[in-house]
Amino acid sequence: MTCDRLVCANCAGPVSEGRCPVCRAHRERLHRENGPFSLGSLSPAALAALLLTLIAVALLARQAAV
Repeated sequence: MTCDRLVCANCAGPVSEGRCPVCRAHRERLHRENGPFSLGSLSPAALAALLLTLIAVALLARQAAV
């Protein structure tokens, strides 16, 4: 989730502008929770592809070890 379309209940301004302390706190929290490596930003299809890739790599590593 991004703060582009969120409206602050405190000042009725866009959260992305950070007009009041409440806006700034929510904007900071959203940026911290939705960092570049958060799993919440990945779609279910991307998570499934990542899981299948990891399984394939594990199987190839197991066969190479034998």
